[in-house]
Amino acid sequence: MKRDILSMLDLPDLEEILDRAVELKNGQTTGREMGGKSLAMIFEKSSTRTRVSFEVAMTQMGGHAIFLSQNDTQLGRGETIADTARVLSRYVDVIMYRAYRHVDMVNLAKHATVPVINALDDKEHPCQITADLLTIKEHKGRLKGLKLAYVGDGNNVANSLLLGGALVGMDVAIGCPDGYCPDPDIAAKAASIAKENGAVSEVIRDPFEAVKGADIVYTDTWVSMGDEEEMAQRKKAMMPYQVNEALMSAAKPDAIFMHCLPAHRGNEVTDEVMDGKHSVVFDQAENRLHAQKAILIAVLNG
Repeated sequence: MKRDILSMLDLPDLEEILDRAVELKNGQTTGREMGGKSLAMIFEKSSTRTRVSFEVAMTQMGGHAIFLSQNDTQLGRGETIADTARVLSRYVDVIMYRAYRHVDMVNLAKHATVPVINALDDKEHPCQITADLLTIKEHKGRLKGLKLAYVGDGNNVANSLLLGGALVGMDVAIGCPDGYCPDPDIAAKAASIAKENGAVSEVIRDPFEAVKGADIVYTDTWVSMGDEEEMAQRKKAMMPYQVNEALMSAAKPDAIFMHCLPAHRGNEVTDEVMDGKHSVVFDQAENRLHAQKAILIAVLNG
């Protein structure tokens, strides 16, 4: 039976995947598991880290990756997602999809006979959060019992952080303004899972309250791709949630700062924090490569 990863909830073996990512990064395994296998990468949204990390991951593991923008496929000319899924399944071993809409992600996975990996849609970003948890584990030595504070737009990254934190027993506090909160169903599910694992998952309005006592402070762009027309409105609502030195001072003295990139310096984060001693953003970016390798092995080799 094929395995799709469309959500953090599709990663019940998350801790094992993180351990495998550590082994791959440290050279404890050969990492040649993709010999002769091919990955189709469908991009509706542009990318730096997602494309490069997946393509390099496949190459380093002995496989092959094929980049497909909307201009490179018949999706851009009216072919259905279902038909695209059926055709690609005859050629490749796994499909990675970076989509605008989660409903399209589900539709692709439904009709593909090979595994589908969600490389971002409007609901979740499981590949990013797997790399984030790997980064936290590297810098803090553990996950359970830590507190992560995310401030700003309650977007797909925030949704997946809620679920990922709950799965590993990490407290997660989302600080966001009215109208920009995470998906309420996901927030409720995360709160339930967190409670089972002895953790707290909450969405609050006060950014300083969210960051208070945090081991990790995380933010993301205020204007996601597709939301550009709302830029002025979003900037006004989000400015109190900017991660600056004053907000970082509410976290623990040894807190780390994270951002999934690209960062819009002067908006969601200041240069002082982005380039400061707390920042691990480039370790985080590197770990996309190692996390992606572990995810690919999980869906293809078990």
